[in-house]
Amino acid sequence: MTDLPALSSFTAQVRPALRKTLEKTISSAGNHGTPHLLEMITYQLGWSGENAGPKAEGKQLRATFTLLACQAAGGDWRDALPAAAAVELLHNFSLIHDDIEDLGEIRRGRPAVWKVWGKAQAINTGDAMFALANAALLDLSESVSLETALQAGKLFHTTCLRLTQGQHLDIAFEDQDQVNLESYWQMVGGKTAALLAFGLEAGALAAGANPEIQAHFKDFGHYLGMAFQVQDDILGIWGEEEMTGKSASGDLITHKKTLPVLYGLAQKREFAKAWNSGEITPATVPQLAEILQAEGGRAYAQSTADRLTDLALESLRKAQPQGEAGESLEKLAKKLLQRAS
Repeated sequence: MTDLPALSSFTAQVRPALRKTLEKTISSAGNHGTPHLLEMITYQLGWSGENAGPKAEGKQLRATFTLLACQAAGGDWRDALPAAAAVELLHNFSLIHDDIEDLGEIRRGRPAVWKVWGKAQAINTGDAMFALANAALLDLSESVSLETALQAGKLFHTTCLRLTQGQHLDIAFEDQDQVNLESYWQMVGGKTAALLAFGLEAGALAAGANPEIQAHFKDFGHYLGMAFQVQDDILGIWGEEEMTGKSASGDLITHKKTLPVLYGLAQKREFAKAWNSGEITPATVPQLAEILQAEGGRAYAQSTADRLTDLALESLRKAQPQGEAGESLEKLAKKLLQRAS
């Protein structure tokens, strides 16, 4: 993100500290004759194995948002490191389980954990990371206070349930002929938005911000996550593979019920007929995407993403973010929601 110098400077400063916090947290995973469990965790985090490094580690955006929120809310980002580590570990736990449930073989350019060690050990690795995320969060009692750690813990467990509920709905949609928009938003609110909202709220909590400011940071994360998912839905049909890093035909071929698709089905016109007529192949995807765009699916999704983006930025303004961290939050949000298509 070279076009965001303040953010690049912040990231360069916090990533080593986050890495150190994560290393300390996960070290206990190998304590009881289980060094291979620790190896699986470090592989998922991108630290070990073939092609380990920055790409395999991922962007750590959710953890970065947590630390930025703490700084922007008037605190010291170092106080929020336990929360950021918990966010990063929980995110990676969810990725391991998602890959198993979706049979996703590649994660961040490398074989997924389950492809290397099998599904049973991958599930076990994810469970270990979930436990370690909880352990990390408790360290807020040392960096801030016990009361803060307890408050964050309550929010964290609510978030974990929302993540699971979102994934439940996403899987359930695969076998449902009809999915309404309310169910879609419930799914996205859990699977995509909940963890980002928690990270931002926890960062503000660690800064000692008042409940109203914390709520605005949470809303910022919620709407940001929702808008991000809608943008991803758009790119999943009309995006350029060179820009997005994933196939632009996959969502239609797998009959994934994204927002543009749900809009198109509700029109009950040519797109709905083609969708329900049988198998969608790579050869028929371009024409189907054109039909969906002509019937307004892309425009509807983009207008929805724009509306959610406005809500996210308005929530951030209400949070009264301070200094370069506050500016970086706004710039990062805009960058994420204006990806090239």
